[in-house]
Amino acid sequence: MPEDNEEIGSVSPSRYEQIVAELREVVDQHSRGQFTIGDRALEIEPSRLRDGARPEGGWSVRESLTRLAEDIGLKYSTVNNARWVAARWPKEHRQKGVPFTVYRILASIENETERFTLVKQPPAGKPRWTADDASRVLGWQVENPVSKQEKISAIHALAQDEEVAAVVTTDLLRRPAVSAHVAAEDRVRVVEEFTRDETVAATVTTGLLRRPDVAFRAMSAC
Repeated sequence: MPEDNEEIGSVSPSRYEQIVAELREVVDQHSRGQFTIGDRALEIEPSRLRDGARPEGGWSVRESLTRLAEDIGLKYSTVNNARWVAARWPKEHRQKGVPFTVYRILASIENETERFTLVKQPPAGKPRWTADDASRVLGWQVENPVSKQEKISAIHALAQDEEVAAVVTTDLLRRPAVSAHVAAEDRVRVVEEFTRDETVAATVTTGLLRRPDVAFRAMSAC
């Protein structure tokens, strides 16, 4: 971690603090704006058990919110999401300094009492909520993993893409220090999987037969 008196990016610590203060106000304005959109959308279409067509006919909720979104130049999903968050956070439970993103994440907490109490209490040792802190409460993946498990989860998420997984696996197998921490049975499974390819199996077998110590152990185990 850099020293507190070192430049942060290209600015001095004092200038950085000025920028933070300025942008916190911008974030507050953004949050108020998002809640305003949500509150007005709720006024047009109050929450109901099912947001479908009205029983008596007329405009459906989606049609009304689509019209509103188009008239103010936003996406339907943006307006509908703001409406949902506003419904989950009545005005009396909104706290100054909490970003709208945090409200949106914590809105997924079903228990109202828990939700309204939690937003007033930032995580221990922190002066305010962050999006990652809110995600941790719900067990969601964070953008900036800190703990070992969060880093593992991030790698697994990225490795869902087979091409990414292949590159990562290749890179890790080239690191002896990493391989040394892999259990023997897991290494055996990796070798077994790779040697399903006959060409790979032939190359591996040739290499092993050139190692007398390995060949001797294999024959002794038979």
